[in-house]
Amino acid sequence: MNNQKWVCVYKTNNSFNGDVVKGNLESAQIPCVIINKQDRSYLNFGLVELHVPEEYAQAAIQLLNQQSTTED
Repeated sequence: MNNQKWVCVYKTNNSFNGDVVKGNLESAQIPCVIINKQDRSYLNFGLVELHVPEEYAQAAIQLLNQQSTTED
């Protein structure tokens, strides 16, 4: 069994944004998973979290920071 540690690198309350960020990370060859903690009845309550393996966390954060500065 793999005991790899996963780290949260992104949180949003919009599941579409989570999917977009996941696609961007996967395009950069960074493995990631979405953990949806939103309430099923009221999708505006709770967060969608994006997790990456600990060894990819720094690269993922750098990529997310680069993308946010280019979008401004």
